[in-house]
Amino acid sequence: MTLKAVLFDFNGVIVNDEPIHEKIIDRLMLDENLQLKRGEVREVCLGRSNRACITALLERRGRFLTETYLARLLLRKAEAYKVQINTLEKLPIYPGLTEFIAQIRAAGLKMAVVSGAMRSDIELVLDRAGLAANFELIVAGDDLRASKPAPDGYLLAVELLNQKYPEFNLQPIECLAIEDTFAGIEAAKKAGIQVAGVTHTYPFHMIQRQANWTVDYFADLELDRVAELCSIAPTEPAAQNT
Repeated sequence: MTLKAVLFDFNGVIVNDEPIHEKIIDRLMLDENLQLKRGEVREVCLGRSNRACITALLERRGRFLTETYLARLLLRKAEAYKVQINTLEKLPIYPGLTEFIAQIRAAGLKMAVVSGAMRSDIELVLDRAGLAANFELIVAGDDLRASKPAPDGYLLAVELLNQKYPEFNLQPIECLAIEDTFAGIEAAKKAGIQVAGVTHTYPFHMIQRQANWTVDYFADLELDRVAELCSIAPTEPAAQNT
């Protein structure tokens, strides 16, 4: 198989916005007269969609959520995220991302975002960072009921790329996912997609146990080598050390 597409997670891969989300979720819970435990957002929410995160935090406290009320909370979170992002003079985009995207474009590969984040969050950051035009499509948390580690988002991305480019005949094995969490890595692998793990969220040795390739920085991910190895469909995790 030939590498044809690179599918990016968003939070923790494109933008380093975990502190922003923790602050917003903490405020959201306080507005519901609920107190989060230290580290609970990281424990419950990393790698999962906004829908799954908020639902799980409230269910832990015996709160039943209707779809209408959940939609209201998600909207409040999205509005708060927009306010926070718009106060930043410089977005916390990960170093080397722009150059890595340029490599992918030069190789003629398609790109998409597959994330549990709200579409409004993703579009806001990509637009402000000048990166939006690089991505053929976005699969966001709004599009799915199932959160990572379910493979639904990745499978939908492959389906939508094939709809957009009917001659493409893209197969999951011809994609590379860029992930930073265990839930994200599991989701991609369940979809039949190989994974390059970046150590933005967890230490190298932990990501290395799950991903096919592991790097500390985008600059360390040798796209030519990955494309070559994808052609023989490796099953054992590999690493590119700095």
